[in-house]
Amino acid sequence: MMGNNDQQAYDRGTSLFSPDGRIYQVEYAREAVSRGAPSVGIRTAEGVVFVAMSRASSTLMEAESIEKLHKLDDHLGTASAGHVADARQLIDLARRQSQGNRLRYGEPVGVEALTKTITDHIQENTQRGGTRPYGAALLIGGIEDGEPRLFAADPSGTPNEWKATVIGGGRQDIQGLLEEKWTDDLSVTAGIELGLAALAAHEDEFEPADVAVATITEADGYQTVPAAEVEAAFEAAGVAADEDEEEESDVDADDEE
Repeated sequence: MMGNNDQQAYDRGTSLFSPDGRIYQVEYAREAVSRGAPSVGIRTAEGVVFVAMSRASSTLMEAESIEKLHKLDDHLGTASAGHVADARQLIDLARRQSQGNRLRYGEPVGVEALTKTITDHIQENTQRGGTRPYGAALLIGGIEDGEPRLFAADPSGTPNEWKATVIGGGRQDIQGLLEEKWTDDLSVTAGIELGLAALAAHEDEFEPADVAVATITEADGYQTVPAAEVEAAFEAAGVAADEDEEEESDVDADDEE
C-alpha cells in the first residue's frame, strides 16, 4: 500500500502511472462524468436514438439553455455527459473535423473515423504535461454507408462501439435495463421508448420536459424530436403510469372528502 504522500504525488501528474498501473487524473475525470446527468444512446434497425436528461437545476433557468444533444453534421449527432465546458470543446472539434472532411474530400466523414479523431485528441491530454484530461464523455452516432453506428468516447480516449449504452450517472441501473430489453429489430419509436424507460430505471420522477430526444436516420438525418412526440413516447413507455395513478388516487380522495 502506498502512503498518502506517495499517492498525492501521482495525483498531481496527469501523465504519470502509479506503481499499481493507474493514472489517477483519468479516474477522477471518469468520476466527474459519472456525476453528470445521464445520456442514453441506442442503435436501432432504422437509425440511432439519443435520449438525455436535461432538467434545469433552478426554476429561474431557461430550459433551452441546457444542451445535451448536438448536431455535428446532417448524418451525425452526439450526446454528452460530465463538465459542460469540456464537452463543448470536444463538440466544436468534432464539428470542425466533419466540416473539414466535406470541404477537403467532398463527402461526409465516417462515424468511426470521426470518433477516433476525437478520442486521439482526448488521449493526448492524458499523456502531455501542462494539461488535464477532459472531464466529459461523448456518445457519437450516425449513419455510415447506410448503416447506423454508435460509439462512446470516455476521458481515457478509448473508442468503443455499442448497440446501446449510457454515459453519466446511474450507469449500472440504466445499462442493466438496456442489456435486458435491447433487440436488433427495434424501430426508432421503440428505441425512444426504451431510452425513456432506461432513464426511469435510475430516476424515479421526471417529466417529458426534463428530457431531450434526437434521432438520426438515413432518410431524415439528424432530427430533434418534438415535445408532443416525446410525451407520447413517455406514456407508451409506461414512465408516466405512476403519476397517473397518483392523480387518480388524489381525485378519489377529494371525492371521499
